[in-house]
This record gives sequence, structure tokens and C-alpha cells, in this order.
Amino acid sequence: MTTTNLTVNTSNFADLGLIDPLLRALRDEKYETPTPIQAQAIPHLIANRDLLGCAQTGTGKTAAFTLPILQRLAGDPKPVKRGAPRVLVLTPTRELADQIGRSIRTYGRHLRLSHYVVYGGVGMGPQIQALSRGMDILVATPGRLLDLMRQKFAFLDKLEVFVLDEADRMLDMGFITDVKKIISHLPKSRQTLFFSATMPSEAARLSTTILTDPIRVTVNPVSSTAEKVEQKVLFVETKDKEALLLELLKDAGINRALVFTRTKHKANNLAEKLNRSMVRTDAIHGNKSQNARNQALRNFSMGKSRVLVATDVASRGIDVKGISHVINFEMPNEPESYVHRIGRTARAGSSGMAISFCNAEERSILRSIERTIKASISVDDTHPYHSARPAPKGDGGGRGFGFRGGRGNFAPRGGRERFGSRHR
Repeated sequence: MTTTNLTVNTSNFADLGLIDPLLRALRDEKYETPTPIQAQAIPHLIANRDLLGCAQTGTGKTAAFTLPILQRLAGDPKPVKRGAPRVLVLTPTRELADQIGRSIRTYGRHLRLSHYVVYGGVGMGPQIQALSRGMDILVATPGRLLDLMRQKFAFLDKLEVFVLDEADRMLDMGFITDVKKIISHLPKSRQTLFFSATMPSEAARLSTTILTDPIRVTVNPVSSTAEKVEQKVLFVETKDKEALLLELLKDAGINRALVFTRTKHKANNLAEKLNRSMVRTDAIHGNKSQNARNQALRNFSMGKSRVLVATDVASRGIDVKGISHVINFEMPNEPESYVHRIGRTARAGSSGMAISFCNAEERSILRSIERTIKASISVDDTHPYHSARPAPKGDGGGRGFGFRGGRGNFAPRGGRERFGSRHR
């Protein structure tokens, strides 16, 4: 396996060997400079190498695999086959599938290639019709793809490229059995791209079974946090968390906040209470219909909702510009989830702030997070609901946000957007 994680001096996409229709699409979007994973991965993928990519969300990995795939297909045009795509992108959530579909449409706008997105929670009829017409690229979630395969509407025998995206989240969500069933139907001769934000042992084992002499691209250490995210922890009793959240939201600097809860019930409950307090809020989680999830994301991205309350399962598909704050209303069960949560802010080179509410029972989770990210998270003890319980040793410390007359100053440090890194 060849490993690359060096700084690449490529200053523009033309240096990567991309064809003119793709360069025109990038110029249309005003993307000029490739992100590190794009600069490192694209030349190898154009050369048809397998790839093991260890990269967090927001690093530009979607464009890193989409652009070479489009170039490969454009350079070898073939008639579409009924139900048999040339490329399969397998991803864990509906939102991620839609996001990848949008990227394919954006970058492939000057090419005569077709794609379709399939996932559960919606009717199967239009998906069956699309497969019957055929397409070059199929983006799918595991469960719905298996259903279509069992009913003989989808076939993988003509597949040329297989992309497994967010492998660690696939494992977290219990999709490993479905993924292995799908892999068993793939032709042996293919190009395989394997992406994972973290590399747990089971994901590493899976990668060795499906990759052939891959190039390995690592962008940022595993479980590192976004460089420009300012992180704070507020110790607070459980009963005071809702009041503290409302207090924080008095600060106009929190203009677009993504709030995380552990459960679907809590997400709904918190969204209802915020709306009753005149804070426009939507909730997104696995029990919501696909139309409801799409509408919540649209409201949030267009500024109709100031707050979006989400569970971890839904979080990977949230790709909204300008999230100024991530608020962990409840600490995540696993340290890696913390990394993914706060990665929703400080994207595209901008800055952002992550605020975590931590009760007495969650302090052990906080210590695990700090060990994982290899840093202490500063404690704000100036807020009006600060827990009177002493913080256990090692819980960090530092300056607070500085509440003034009950209003907090929560604006993150300023940052300048970099072109290119907007790619997901």
C-alpha cells in the first residue's frame, strides 16, 4: 500500500489532469484551489488506482472521488444498461446520498452522463422506473439497494467502480451485513474507493478484503477536530440545560445553530420547546419522513430556521453552509461522534464554535473526548447555570465566554473562506 499525506503544492485543478468539461464546472462554482485530499487523491484515481481515504467530513472527499469517476466515464462512453450501473456509490444515510447526487449533477453538468439516487423511506416506483431506463452512476443506501437487487431491478455485474463512503458510520448503524452482501455481488475486476473518517478495526479489516494495492490518503489525524473550531464546555445540571440553551440563544451571534441530542424523542421535545419560546426550530432524525427531513434541511440552509436539532445518525448528511455554532445539548456516547458533530461548523475555511453542555454523569464522557482529541476543552464557569459540583481532575479549565447582563458573547473567531475546500 502506498501512503500519501504530504502537503501538495498544487494551486489549481488544471494541474491535476482534469478534463475541460470538469474544469468548466469547477469554474462555474468558483472553485479554484483543490483541498489536500483532492490534490492527493485525484491523480491516483484518474490512473485507476484503488484508494483508502481516511478523511473527516468537510475535507472535500466527495469531489475527490466524483471528479475522477466522471472523467473515467466520459473518456469511455458506453450505452447505459437496464438496471446495471457502471458506478455504485454506497453511503449510509439518505441525506448523504442526496448530497453526493447533487455533487455529481454539479460537476457533471457539461458531460452527457446520467445518475440516480435510491434510498428507503420513499416509494420504490420511481426508483424502479429509473433503473429500467439505466444510468451510469447509482448512489444508494444499503437497505434499499438490497431490496431492489432481490426483486431483480438492480444488477451489479457491469460495475466498473465501487465507492464505499463513510465506512465507519456504516458499522455504527449496523449496516455491515448488508454491505458485505452487496460486495459479494461485485465483479472482481473493478476500481474500489474506500472512505472512512475514522478507522476502527472492523473497518480496517473490511478494507483489506475489497481493496487491491490501494493508495492511502490521510487528511488530518484520525479523530482530530476541525482546526478552526473553538471548543467550550459548560457544566450544568440536566434540569437547567433547556434554560441555558435559551439563554445562549439570546446572543444574536448564534445565527445558525446545530443542536445535538442523543435520542429522537429528545430532539422532538427540544424543538417543540424552542418553537414555543419563539426560536424557529426544526428537528431531524431517523423517524422523520424523507420529505420532512428535506424540508427541515431546506429551512435551516435558507435561514427560515435558526436552530436545527439532530441526532447523531442524521448528522453526517447535514451539509449546510454557515453553521456558526454546534451545541452538544447532550454529550455523545462515543468520542468519535463528538468529532463528527463539531465538524459541521468551521467548514470551507471559516471559523465556528462548539459548545458542550455537560452534567455530572457526562464528565467521564468529556474526559474520553479529551483523550481522543488530545486536548483539554476550555471550561466556561461564568454562565448563570454553572453547576456547583466540583469538576473532576482533568476536566480542563480556561476563560469563560463572559456573560454580560445575562447575554453571552459567543461569536467565534473570524475566518476567511478558502476556495476549493467548499467541496464535500
